[in-house]
Amino acid sequence: MIFSTYQFILVFLPIVFGIYFILNKLKFNTISKIWLVVASLYFYASGSKAFFPFFLASIFGNYLVGIALSKLQGNENKRERKLLLLIGVFANVLLLCYYKYMNFFIENINFLLKTNIPIVYRILPIGISFFTFQLIAFLVDSYRGETKEYNIIDYLLFITFFPQLIVGPIVHHKEMVSQFENKENSKLNWDNIAVGLFVFSIGCAKKMLIADVLTTNAQSFYVTGQTAFTFLNTWFYSLEYTISYYFDLSGYADMAIGLGLMFNIIIPQNFNSPYKATDFQEYWKRWHITLSRFLGTYIFKNIYQKDNKWRNYYIATMITFFVSGFWHGAGWNFIIWGLVNGVLVCIASYRNRKGKKTPYVLAWIVNFILVILTRVLFVSENFTYAWNVYKGMFNFSSLANVEWIAFWNNNWRAIITTITGLGICLFTPNTEEIRKKFKTSVPYLIYAVALLSICLITMDKVVNFLYFQF
Repeated sequence: MIFSTYQFILVFLPIVFGIYFILNKLKFNTISKIWLVVASLYFYASGSKAFFPFFLASIFGNYLVGIALSKLQGNENKRERKLLLLIGVFANVLLLCYYKYMNFFIENINFLLKTNIPIVYRILPIGISFFTFQLIAFLVDSYRGETKEYNIIDYLLFITFFPQLIVGPIVHHKEMVSQFENKENSKLNWDNIAVGLFVFSIGCAKKMLIADVLTTNAQSFYVTGQTAFTFLNTWFYSLEYTISYYFDLSGYADMAIGLGLMFNIIIPQNFNSPYKATDFQEYWKRWHITLSRFLGTYIFKNIYQKDNKWRNYYIATMITFFVSGFWHGAGWNFIIWGLVNGVLVCIASYRNRKGKKTPYVLAWIVNFILVILTRVLFVSENFTYAWNVYKGMFNFSSLANVEWIAFWNNNWRAIITTITGLGICLFTPNTEEIRKKFKTSVPYLIYAVALLSICLITMDKVVNFLYFQF
């Protein structure tokens, strides 16, 4: 089940929302939380039935380990705590590796050792990359003594709360559990409902009216095996995918944040106009903010040591982006993508540290071109395809043979949508900026109803989020 479907908007959400607040109104607060947990588990199981028992085992197993780590505080238990933490983290990573990376490892072993270990094709469980990070953060913080013995229901809500369960944002236990414990959040708040619906409608429009149009069209080039790698094709479809990825991911984040607000739960911002950035250091502060926060807290800070040349900023940055690349996908193209991003962040950091300035417009143009070029690595099926795209991007001679009218006729809707999307990215406030100025009023209501109505009318087919099985 995904957000942009009739089943979710017209059936699941009204039922879950209505029963949750009716139970709270009747002072059945614990039962209302249990209801929300059950609904969230159903939401997950509807999209990943085969993995569901392992999902349950994982979240309950991590809870037990986390509670044990919280109890074993003090230097006298340091060895036991460290061993328990290693076992917990290893179990999470092992589960992730089995489902997401096993075939990648097998393919590389077969290539290096000339073996013939059979590939096992399995469907990647939805959301496994996201909730695994949340569980690891919970265990590490429990080891550090930064958690308390959470109520099992509040812990389950932190992990399973359906708005952020599948594609994030990656939430932290400190910012979520305290909200579920706050009894004021169990009461209907019409202002939160209004702004939540408003933000949800923006996210739904991003996904359905922009991202789906661009993704479907761009996949005709990147997925079906295009052979005409001309200057026009390669640049247009790469730009199209670049725009579609932002609207798809930020659209989901907006819907998640909006749904959270309806339940009086604040989910952190995940995108802050990343395509307005003028260098890659700024870009990664604006793109997938909660992922950057996790990697910064649990990877970068554990490596970086100021004044240590082997563990300085640049080494820590490269290792962090290696992890980021591998987390994004089981393939060498993702690893190289991560490392390239790391190099670009290091270059930007060095220039900023030295006070080197580039005129704003030129800096933005160069940075956005680099964003498009790195996106090619991310969306290509393999290095050969990516290399052919890169060659096409610099095949200036192909411009002489462009059939402009035919290209427009075949892609006019995508061209208009791409230009519109880029304009929105660059010249309009982002959803968080709009939300901060939101006032419960008729104009905002009309705007939200209009967006949702258009989405419902055009909801003739389901297009999964790009990170749906991730």
